[in-house]
Amino acid sequence: MISKVSFSAFGALAAASMAVTPIAAQAQQAQGEAESAQPQQGAVGPFGIPSDAVMFEQQDPNVRSATAKVNGSVVTGTDINQRVALVLASSPNAQVSAEEMQRLRMQVLRNLIDETLKIQAAAAQDMAVSSAEVDQRYLGLAQQNFPDDVKKMDQYLLGIGSSPTALKRQIEGEIAWSYLVRRNVAPFISVSADEVNETIERMKTARGQSEYRIAEIYLPATQENIDSVAQNADQILEQIREGGNFQAYARQYSASSTAAVGGDLGFVRLETLPDEMAAAARELEVGQILGPVQIPGGLVIMLLIDKRQVLTADMRDAVLDLKQISITFDPGMSQEQANARVSQFAEAVGTIQGCGDADRVAASVNASVVNNNAMTVRDLPEQLQSAMLELPVGQATPPFGSLEDGVRVLLLCGRDDPEVANEPDFDQIMDQIEQDRIEKRAQRFLRDLRNDAIIEYN
Repeated sequence: MISKVSFSAFGALAAASMAVTPIAAQAQQAQGEAESAQPQQGAVGPFGIPSDAVMFEQQDPNVRSATAKVNGSVVTGTDINQRVALVLASSPNAQVSAEEMQRLRMQVLRNLIDETLKIQAAAAQDMAVSSAEVDQRYLGLAQQNFPDDVKKMDQYLLGIGSSPTALKRQIEGEIAWSYLVRRNVAPFISVSADEVNETIERMKTARGQSEYRIAEIYLPATQENIDSVAQNADQILEQIREGGNFQAYARQYSASSTAAVGGDLGFVRLETLPDEMAAAARELEVGQILGPVQIPGGLVIMLLIDKRQVLTADMRDAVLDLKQISITFDPGMSQEQANARVSQFAEAVGTIQGCGDADRVAASVNASVVNNNAMTVRDLPEQLQSAMLELPVGQATPPFGSLEDGVRVLLLCGRDDPEVANEPDFDQIMDQIEQDRIEKRAQRFLRDLRNDAIIEYN
């Protein structure tokens, strides 16, 4: 069954590129619930000996039991637990049942197997990823998420039940895969000038038609396992509905090469997509998510990030000169007091005579002013875009916000509208065609790695 829910595209794009968010408490709670659902030890016999006794020489708390061996390399239960913690951390309100946890663990195991194959294949071709490369990427993520103190990254990962090693392993797999694709796939993809010119002519013919910016989570499936994959897709969709980050789930679950960029396909025309995806996309509004949609080879969950017209100037590309004027509320302030403060704030904003008057008015109501001279309309939350396009220069939006986050207005001080739509760029079109073909060939390459692997499961 296909379901459709609303999802904030603005929030998805603003999310950090790492597949974790600071929600340690929820992650640990969910993991604890799953662990408590595991079978207990067997009953004791007549002599008080547990029925599931383990020989002493075989029981070593420092040895982690293997869950799978991939060409001799071990994937342990600890590896799975720590990667599961990363996934759970991206769903702040998730309540994970024991059954759902088991499906999650199986998906994570499959991801770890693929990851291991990629790392092994890169090393076999003398392209092993160095620890310095991994550390540099890890530091970049730490700086994005904890700019004040990058050391908090380690503390956070340990706090959610994961580890720096788990995230670094994921990074190593991504880098290894990029090396493999660059050597084994990309050099064998060619696009002729005639193909590019034909595409450009089709775009000119389609001027004014819609393009869709879509993000995807692609789950491969066969006739034999379609039911179990569909259950997994429903669970992913439910987790996103409860607040999970689409980009994080795409990075963890999607089998498409777009997983590394949070599933983002960029702007595409529907005729370039499988018919099933195209039909589903037509039903979506910006910010909505839909799925699972069955397509050749598997299932896909889709998020419509944005929409525009082919070769047509889009007013959402207008560059704005803005001032944000905001007020906050003291802890313990009643709703009645807050309403009175908002009324005073709105009345003061209404007296602003141009952007040069903003600081004076802000000071009169103890408000703060922040300038932004290079924001486009599409950078704003969707619910503000229409209002901003209709706003005259020198005027402010109505107040918006909440008691917890504060109330603010945006004062429009200038707007540079896009004059004409850009004509198709030959090099960009060639790159798009190449990337599409590389992605399809890369999936076949990964399938070959799986087919050639010796995988032993415990």
